[in-house]
This record gives sequence, structure tokens and C-alpha cells, in this order.
Amino acid sequence: MLGAAIGDIVGSRFETANHKSTDFTLFTPECNFTDDTVCTVAVAEWVLSGCKTNLAEIMQKWCRRYPNPAGKYGESFNHWIWQDHPQPYNSWGNGSAMRVSAVGWMFDTLEATLAYARASAEITHNHPEGIKGAQAIAAAIFWARSGYDKECIREKIIRSFGYALNFTCDEIRPSYTFHSSSAESVPQALTAFLESDGFEHAIRLAVSLGGDSDTLAAIAGSIAEAFYYPIPQPIRQQALTILPTDMADILCSIPSTSLF
Repeated sequence: MLGAAIGDIVGSRFETANHKSTDFTLFTPECNFTDDTVCTVAVAEWVLSGCKTNLAEIMQKWCRRYPNPAGKYGESFNHWIWQDHPQPYNSWGNGSAMRVSAVGWMFDTLEATLAYARASAEITHNHPEGIKGAQAIAAAIFWARSGYDKECIREKIIRSFGYALNFTCDEIRPSYTFHSSSAESVPQALTAFLESDGFEHAIRLAVSLGGDSDTLAAIAGSIAEAFYYPIPQPIRQQALTILPTDMADILCSIPSTSLF
């Protein structure tokens, strides 16, 4: 389950210096994991426990272990990390969508996937838009690994979550700027996946949109992994040279048998 981490790593160097093209070197010495990967690992550990542990405690553990990732934690979330009794703060941001991918891999029904996606969001992102973003991405991963084609996934996302997916990457790219909201980044990341012709292409398209590049690529990469499974081995190996061992161990523990 490295798709989100790979997108995050590739997109990390472009978050503050957008590159509005798919033509770039995938990995360079400037690439590193950000807060997106740290939070994804925390949700993955929670899912691997059968969701029987306290996700807020797991999230705080990982974020305290890595207090200064390449992409800094948002101000409200950083405050949450260090609280003794952390409470949700009604966030509508894209953080719930970028960290949810393990939920999309691990459950046998859409109903369970949606329920645990909500639970993964609500520890911080209990605003309806924060919950919707997490559920939409978890559902997209569930449908992708279940063998649905892209047009079916598009229709299901539109019908179930109300996102407008009637634009192309070429239409988004010229005027798109940084947005941390779920509403202004989840549809764009979904579009990058839907237009892609392979895992790497999905990452490149997401980065090329600009804006919150690491998060868009993390979201698109998480769905692309499920749809194009497996990730090309050279890309996988390059990511594993960048990720700390404790993170890689968790992300590589999501069983391939979770594919239908």
C-alpha cells in the first residue's frame, strides 16, 4: 500500500514550486515524505489492528515521532498532535482524504469501507466536507480494487458524493492554485486518476495540476495503485529507499489478498 506515499514523495518538491507539466524527473534528492505519509502510516496501523485501537493515540504517536516532516503539519493539526485529550476541530481540509487509503484496501463491503473512512476522518476532520472527502477516496479505492472500470467509478463518485467530475486536467491546470480544502482538491485528484493510463501517469498528472502537489499526488496515487496493481517495481523500490523502515514495514503489511 505504497501508492499514497509514492505520490507524496514525488509531489513533495513541487508543493511550493508548482510544475504545470507532466515532464519532470520522478525522483530527485529533493524528494522526501511529508506529513501526508506520516498520517497515512498511522491510519494503516489502525486498520491493521482491526480498528480496535485508538486512532487518535496512534496518529499522535506517529506525528510526535516525526515532528518535522518535509511538509509541515497544518497549524490546527499541529496543535492537536500535542494535546493531552485531542478533540476534533471541524476541519474541512484534504488531510482526511490523503491519509485514508488503508481503509479502502481492507474491508469486504462498501458499507464497512464508508463507516471506517468516516471514523478515520472524525478524529480531526469532523466537518461534513472532511468526512465526505475521506469516504469518496476510500470508496474509489474499494471500487478500483473490486474491478470496476473508470467510467463506473466516475459515475459512482458523482452519484454517491456529488463531486463534479466534468472537467479535464487540461481545463483545471491553467488557473488552479493552492487549495487545502477537501472540496477543492479531492475532485482534482480524482480527475488525475481517471485520465491516467498507468500508475506513474496518474502521479504525473496530479503533480502537473499544481496547488497542493504532494497531497493531490498522494490521493491520486492511492487510487491508481488499486486500479493498476501492482506498482511498477522500480518505482516501488525507489520509494522504499526514501521511507524510514518503520513506515515501510507498516505500508507493506497491507495484504495483497485484500484484492478481490
